[in-house]
Amino acid sequence: MSIDDYHGDIFAPADILIPDGLDMETWSVIACDQFSSERDYWERVADRVGGAPSTLKMILPEAFLGDPGEKDRNAGIGEAMDDYLSRGLFREVGSSFVYVERTQSDGLVRRGLVGAVDLEEYNFSGADAAVLASENTVLERLPARIEIRRAARLELPHILAFIDDADQTVIEPLAAKAPRLPLLYDFDLMENGGHIKGTRVSGRDADEVMSALRALYTLRTQRNIKSPFMVMGDGNHSLAAAKVYWDEIKRGIGESDRERHPARRALIEVNNVYDPAISFEAIHRVVFGADPGDFVSGLENAVPAGDDYELRWLSGGRGGAVRVSAGCIGDMLAAVQEYLDDYAAGPGKRIDYIHDAEVVERLAREDNCAGLLLPAMSKSELFGTVAQRGVFPKKSFSVGHARDKRYYLECRVIRG
Repeated sequence: MSIDDYHGDIFAPADILIPDGLDMETWSVIACDQFSSERDYWERVADRVGGAPSTLKMILPEAFLGDPGEKDRNAGIGEAMDDYLSRGLFREVGSSFVYVERTQSDGLVRRGLVGAVDLEEYNFSGADAAVLASENTVLERLPARIEIRRAARLELPHILAFIDDADQTVIEPLAAKAPRLPLLYDFDLMENGGHIKGTRVSGRDADEVMSALRALYTLRTQRNIKSPFMVMGDGNHSLAAAKVYWDEIKRGIGESDRERHPARRALIEVNNVYDPAISFEAIHRVVFGADPGDFVSGLENAVPAGDDYELRWLSGGRGGAVRVSAGCIGDMLAAVQEYLDDYAAGPGKRIDYIHDAEVVERLAREDNCAGLLLPAMSKSELFGTVAQRGVFPKKSFSVGHARDKRYYLECRVIRG
């Protein structure tokens, strides 16, 4: 089947570009929103890459947002894409999925499926849709991403999304088929990112995946299940930028052209939320410019006291706990985030969102800095919570540890 046969499907095969004959470890770098307060990480990556072709040159790491050179860096992204395309650095894998096996830092293997999601089915504002954001979208984080996408000929995803497939009907059957599927890549990821292996899923194998996806969606509708079909895990802001960009484009083209325009879809990796390798990690908070005493007392007064959840605070070598009453983890996170947003609105204060607890502990030793360690969410809470209360507050959870995040690797053309 060709791409045209999948119009109308929420998630489908795509024409995917794979680097051809390159040093893959140099090519593939971690998601741009990781290590946002650790420039030394990105400086090491830049030293490792040097002048070689790399996805580093096609992204803007958040560690450099707001820098004086941001505009030049953004302009360089489009130039790098044009250069790589003109030099023929890719081979196209047409009308295919990529089945991914990612060996994580804990040794577990996370299984995923790279394909294209229909942006017409996606909503990041919390309204009812088949594909939903799991967390509040921070609108001020979108303009830089939208600007990059407007000028880009390629997209390259760090987006992870989930399906609720308790019977393991969609992705897991590919594990047995993988040894006979065409190998696309197989290499160690830089900076202790583990290992990744990708195989091509096309033809009859892709059709079987599509049949399983359609059956899963039909079962959901037959049972009148109100939860979304797919929920974003990581990279929601990148997908939201793609959605805004698509909404801009479609206003200027006819209905027939909308059906087949490449920007209508976005490349993502889908995981089964029940995959044993999937874990939800807390995203912790660090407040710079904080007065520790005021910060902690304000927090204690802002959240309802109780024994449902425990928050740990750190500052200047000291620490303690605040216990919170809440009906679900989403309600607790909402109360905490509301307080943090109010607190950080004061002059000279700034919040950063940190994935690793040890980094929070290190940063919280600095003067006028407070860290807040949050509890992790059970993955069984994800779809039900989104269905019942809507999106989580921004930066509520992370899929796995920082170094287990998706690395940029595959690309797809989104405009001529």
